[in-house]
Amino acid sequence: MKREIEGTGLSGKSGIALMIAATLLTPVQALAQRSPATPAAPLDLTRQVQPSVPPASGPVSGPVSVPAPGAPAPLPPEVVAPVAPEPVPVPHWTKADAQALLVAIRGIGSEGLLAKDYQPEALSAAIAKGEGPALDDVATRLFSWLIEDLRDGRTPMPARVQWFAVDPDQDTNPTQLVVASALEKHDIKGALTALLPTHPDYAALKDALPKATTPAQTAQIRANMDRWRWLARDLGTQYLLTNVPEQMLRLTVRNKIIKSYKVVVGKPGRTATPQLAETVEGVIFNPTWTVPQSIVVGEGLGARLVNNPKQAEREGYKVTKAADGTIYVVQQPGDNNSLGRMKLDMPNEHAIFLHDTPSKAAFNQPMRALSHGCIRVQGAVELAMTMGILGAAMTPEDVALAHTSKVYTKVPMTKTFPVYITYFTVARDVNGMLRSFSDVYGRDAPVIASFAKPRELHTTQRKSAEEVIKLDNPL
Repeated sequence: MKREIEGTGLSGKSGIALMIAATLLTPVQALAQRSPATPAAPLDLTRQVQPSVPPASGPVSGPVSVPAPGAPAPLPPEVVAPVAPEPVPVPHWTKADAQALLVAIRGIGSEGLLAKDYQPEALSAAIAKGEGPALDDVATRLFSWLIEDLRDGRTPMPARVQWFAVDPDQDTNPTQLVVASALEKHDIKGALTALLPTHPDYAALKDALPKATTPAQTAQIRANMDRWRWLARDLGTQYLLTNVPEQMLRLTVRNKIIKSYKVVVGKPGRTATPQLAETVEGVIFNPTWTVPQSIVVGEGLGARLVNNPKQAEREGYKVTKAADGTIYVVQQPGDNNSLGRMKLDMPNEHAIFLHDTPSKAAFNQPMRALSHGCIRVQGAVELAMTMGILGAAMTPEDVALAHTSKVYTKVPMTKTFPVYITYFTVARDVNGMLRSFSDVYGRDAPVIASFAKPRELHTTQRKSAEEVIKLDNPL
């Protein structure tokens, strides 16, 4: 392991990839089994950091039901009238539970929400009139609103620009069940606390909120607390997380950063990187790149190479022409491949993924919002090796061989490995310091503006309704 692995530029003695390959797996597994203490992060919000930037037909088996003579024929399945659900009875509220809810509402400002949204005066008046249907109706309605906002976020979906990360929490903790459990246990506070995000950054923002010195700072912290509620409450044991405004990637286990990487993200505008919650399905060593038609046709690459296979080979391309005349150009593996020597396969409708790049100079720039949407990773080969070990049960020798073969090699993941592409303008940096980052896409304003308006009722919308732009150009 002391010799340098070909093409990595990393030695067994000093290269993090080989250290991880040789020694990291067991410590990381041990870390995943214990809950780390997270030290309080120093607060420095006065300084803004620029980002280091039809089913098949066939014979029917089994008994067949035949209607009696004169009976109406059954409706075919596609026209059967829907059955209206039974109305859910409004649960009964004791005066004590209603009082506990009132206390929670009046103190909800500590979670970055606004007490006035949950009508404390109306609840107080209903409590004063005593137990009964009126109190049950008011308390259930306001408790449900509070559950929804703590679990899913207060910000209306139209204000969550390019947010395509679907939050699963309303499926795992449906409102009706949360209400029923809280009243059965007479534990309103506990039910609400159980909905809060578990990530340390949420706690850091909560601690910073009362220390904010200006209304603008308060509004920005509140907006970023809400963004955590747009994600799953628990991100998982191990995951990758990119914060676009910071332009950094973290490999995280039990919410502790194992390794961080500089990244290049999408340029503002149409090629801005959208916010996603996806799953890595494989690690690709020495990837190929199918050149988009915007380059094949728009820049004349296909026409130049289609009748010159030797030139195409010299430049590292394979060119084919379909029966309909469409020219396809695929860049072959190699050091000059636009995806570099690694790609993380994370299928999504936006064609966004994390990858290497042969152009390393951009990582030295303070503002790295430069790509066509995909995320370029500094030290991507190291990340690929680590992912291969942690998520695909590869040995250190396996990952070294996959890389140095210079042959396209896709390794399927054997463990679920989430990847989150997020957008936080106030967050802990990779050193644990709470910082503000440049709002590179201008996405704070609509969130902050929504808090200045009356609360909107939640809808069934789970992600942004904006156009899905396929961003498959790593250049």
